[in-house]
Amino acid sequence: MMTDTIAIQISETTNSRLAELDFNNLGFGKQFSDHMFVAEYNNGRWSDFSIEPFGPIAMSPASSVIHYGQSIFEGLKAHRSASGDVLVFRPDANIQRLNQSAARMCMPEFPEDIFLEGLNKLLNLDRQWIPNQENTSMYIRPFMFATDAFLGVKPSDSYKMVIITSPSGAYYTAPVNVKVETSYSRTAKGGVGFAKAAGNYAASLLPAKLARLEGYDQLIWTDSSEHRYIEEAGTMNIMFVINGKLITPALSNTILPGITRNSLITIAKDWGMTVEERTIPVSEVIDAIKAGHLQEAFGVGTAATLAPIARIGFDGNEYELPELSADSFGLRAGTYLNDIKRGKVADPHNWIVTI
Repeated sequence: MMTDTIAIQISETTNSRLAELDFNNLGFGKQFSDHMFVAEYNNGRWSDFSIEPFGPIAMSPASSVIHYGQSIFEGLKAHRSASGDVLVFRPDANIQRLNQSAARMCMPEFPEDIFLEGLNKLLNLDRQWIPNQENTSMYIRPFMFATDAFLGVKPSDSYKMVIITSPSGAYYTAPVNVKVETSYSRTAKGGVGFAKAAGNYAASLLPAKLARLEGYDQLIWTDSSEHRYIEEAGTMNIMFVINGKLITPALSNTILPGITRNSLITIAKDWGMTVEERTIPVSEVIDAIKAGHLQEAFGVGTAATLAPIARIGFDGNEYELPELSADSFGLRAGTYLNDIKRGKVADPHNWIVTI
């Protein structure tokens, strides 16, 4: 894959919407900053790097993304430190995962150096949009999609890469109730479950809707062949603390390699905690709840960081989980991770990039 010489053309908006933003009432993913980064892929190379006013993207009705679904994305966050610096959490990990998704979806990889430079310039241009209130962040959404105007089933020859940013509040404001899903599947072995592909999320919408009608916030996905083994928690990875051990499903081609997941595992090991990445039968979790051995359960991901699980529904039964205490691993690790993201404590693993 080739690129042109890195030159990012910047066209600033003449009609900023910043004055319309209520920093005390952001919601999640509802507000968008003034500018976006855009790049084009044609003739085997990335070029036409630009930052331009946020707005609609023109495309042909025959664009292959619409018909054949070549679309991937990422999610990461920037925070303000007490001194006003803009701190981005592990952007290198996000571009590496984007490129893993691209390879699986038969799409071109995007150069890491251009991604980081484009993100730097974009965040600098829209610095004033980055909130500093408690439980807020600048959510960053890079995405890539196919643009060939061709109604034939084949990989596109042209693509567009875009980065948009969204000043956002908390994704979850309370512990979540989840249902173990034993009918629908998020993905299957050999599929694209480890990729952050748009189609994975489209496939999850109906079972998630049905679960919400039953009073649940999210699902616990299980394996597609037997529905006996835990994989993910809705749009998050999932973790349990059982008898003092941190237990989470081992990565496979059906599970997204979460960056927050990796970060929390690293923290647990730093703190001397036993960590087990392995197959987890649903029955093991239910038995641990009944025996009083399950101490914590939570989902982890960029949007939520750490979402405690309050209740699990399985096989027609409801299981109440212990409320996380102040000294629980989940709350301590979640607070510590957020403190790293905001520059409040040392960053021993060099996860932060300062803009």
